[in-house]
Amino acid sequence: MKRILSLALVCVMMLSLVAVNASAEAAYAPGTVLRMATGYNSAKTGISFDAETAGEGITLADGKTYNTGALKPTWVALEEILGVKFEDKYQGNGSAKEFEFWKDRLAEVDMVSGTAATLSEYGEVGSLVNLADYMDKLPNFKAYLDANPIVRLSITGNTKTGAIYFSPYFDGVNDIERMPLMRVDWAVKLLDGEGEFTAEACKDIAAPVYTPYMPTSGKVEIETPTLDGTATETVTKDYDAYGNIIAKMNEKGVMSGVEAVNMLREYIDKTYNGYYGTTRSNLFCGQNAAWDVDELVALMRCVVANPFTLNGTDTIQGMFSREEANNGRRVDLYRFAGTLFGVRGLEARQDYLYVGTDGQLHDARQEKATYEALAKMHEMTEEGLISTAYVNAEDLNSSKYLEMDLGFVSYDYNQTQTVMNATKLQNDEGEKYMAIMVPVARWFDGSDENGTYMRFTESWRSVKTDGWAISKAGVEGNADKLNAALALIDYAYSEKGQILMSYGPDAFIKTKDDGSYETFLFNGKEMPVIADATKDELWAKASGNYTNYARQFLGSTLSFVKSQAFEYQCTHDIGKEGAGYISTAIGLGTIKHPELAITENGWYTSVPTVLPNTKVENDELNTYTQLTANGKFSATKGGENLFVDLISKGFTEAGLMTPEEAADTVFGDWFGEFYLELKTTAWERVKDYYNSLGN
Repeated sequence: MKRILSLALVCVMMLSLVAVNASAEAAYAPGTVLRMATGYNSAKTGISFDAETAGEGITLADGKTYNTGALKPTWVALEEILGVKFEDKYQGNGSAKEFEFWKDRLAEVDMVSGTAATLSEYGEVGSLVNLADYMDKLPNFKAYLDANPIVRLSITGNTKTGAIYFSPYFDGVNDIERMPLMRVDWAVKLLDGEGEFTAEACKDIAAPVYTPYMPTSGKVEIETPTLDGTATETVTKDYDAYGNIIAKMNEKGVMSGVEAVNMLREYIDKTYNGYYGTTRSNLFCGQNAAWDVDELVALMRCVVANPFTLNGTDTIQGMFSREEANNGRRVDLYRFAGTLFGVRGLEARQDYLYVGTDGQLHDARQEKATYEALAKMHEMTEEGLISTAYVNAEDLNSSKYLEMDLGFVSYDYNQTQTVMNATKLQNDEGEKYMAIMVPVARWFDGSDENGTYMRFTESWRSVKTDGWAISKAGVEGNADKLNAALALIDYAYSEKGQILMSYGPDAFIKTKDDGSYETFLFNGKEMPVIADATKDELWAKASGNYTNYARQFLGSTLSFVKSQAFEYQCTHDIGKEGAGYISTAIGLGTIKHPELAITENGWYTSVPTVLPNTKVENDELNTYTQLTANGKFSATKGGENLFVDLISKGFTEAGLMTPEEAADTVFGDWFGEFYLELKTTAWERVKDYYNSLGN
């Protein structure tokens, strides 16, 4: 329901503005020029319009026309609010290359983009301003860090001094990031209804290779939301009533797709004692979903064997990733593996690190359980349940899979992918690509030595690996420039500033006659509603992709805090439905996740995005070439990633015979032991620093 912005929130916003502008200590001359070598990752995503985006002039939803080189609306507003002038020096690079361009020319710029690790390194040698020295001029920034301890620790460049050399970027914060996505209409077609499933034509399932992960006997109890999402209840997986579905299918061997569907239907009816009734698809797609990886594999067997019923062709791909010729997207399947098989570190905020129940750092690349999970994924590959394009790295992306009715399940961002319900799918035929519940898996969080069957996601938003810093050479001897740069950072963390840096100026937001925002409740907080013209323009100019629209046309979401409230409003109704189920489950506590704090049980502590290793330590870490960003575990487009190769090719082709040998190779031959020692040293510094703050 839309609401007028609460008086309390208005007061907070006004106080934030006062904190930014009224401090005599942070005063600067009106019209102070800030030279900004800042942007996101291309010429299109800087603070001013590039020629390709602006063309001969572009008119936006605020009714104004912008030309090439003109500041984007967000930055025009910031000039007016802060009383500064921005000079765009951005070269149109990603953060690493942008800083590389400017590192020897820092006197020519006042603010610069960079990676968190690089900015901390150059801050330590005196090239960047230490923000911690100016917290009295950064009240909003300080309050944000105080409220999010892991954020503070993630950006602390020196734990002896508490130095902070950059303001971090948040693409959303303290919220789920990636989630399972499924063509749920196919699950409905196969699983729901009275009587047996029939089809005029089907294929046989492939010879079984995948073996059970879940128990084959006994009972497993899972706390789940009720179907209406108003409470929780216990759902029992009774393996004594029917048996494990994978074990039963494997015992049967090759069978027709129709027979496989009816076997899965019978399994659901008996294992859950009729809980899902004739709407069996709710096991996967409902608010009360309780699916696990074995059940997903069984369903994929059914889907792949029934293409004639589902898409009218002879082919369906089971599990796929977006842009399968792009290693940077293919990595999503090993991230999915962590969620499916209860393995930490595969969606870590830094490298593959996570905090264990012992409070110490662990590296997923050095643990046998990681490779056992990847071996299970390769079993799916051998059965033909993972897309042929993933295996062969063909140039086919998710838009083609969806447009051609080829792909069934993936693991990705909800808003950008479910928008395809409007742009790629034919919804008048009931097609529906939707986020589904996080799966049940056995997680070793310390509560039970045998593990606990529960839902947990490691895909939790925190500090990104990029940020903006103040060049010491640029502002040196110029108090106006320094104070103006500090004012920009602090305003971005105020209530009003966070709205501007996400939504753009007020002209793009829906307001009442009295000038106040119309709002809606998002994650327990009143947030503004975007203007109708903004929504229309977003679809016309960016096909509903909020992030592309905001960065390319508004100039928002380039850094600082990106609220997901704008993005949520641009999410397709089908995308909202699935994400809503997950949000309800998180709120009810049935999906657990890391915390942005030092928790009593270290297993739930989110690992900091950056750890304060010294330059000497970082230089040594860089000698472990197999473990660096460009080594054997790259997540970049043209890189190499062992985990991806193990899913697609298997252990033998990768030269690793067993999961244990794979872990030992990373530990010994690739110097994982020494890598983890150096990271642990920095982690201990962080904890000592945290404790020194009186925590």
